[in-house]
Amino acid sequence: MSWMAWTLPTAVFFAVIATILVSMTVWEIRSPCIERKGLLPIATTRGDRLFIGLLSSAFFHLYIVGFTTINIWVALVLSIIWLISVMRWG
Repeated sequence: MSWMAWTLPTAVFFAVIATILVSMTVWEIRSPCIERKGLLPIATTRGDRLFIGLLSSAFFHLYIVGFTTINIWVALVLSIIWLISVMRWG
């Protein structure tokens, strides 16, 4: 990986995403889920809610970096709260 300019935050980000994906795979194998309808207007599985949560978190970060002067750590905290909320009640 020396061809890429990895920084510690970038490496941690990808390591966390990989860990989440592996954990979700193990969880799905051990306990298959069924679709359910929560706060989101569609019936979703755990994987659907994870995808929606991660994608919308990326948009939170892009918005804060692109349109505000707020610290990026605020976007991280909002994203974590949002992801937990979507996974639990979405």
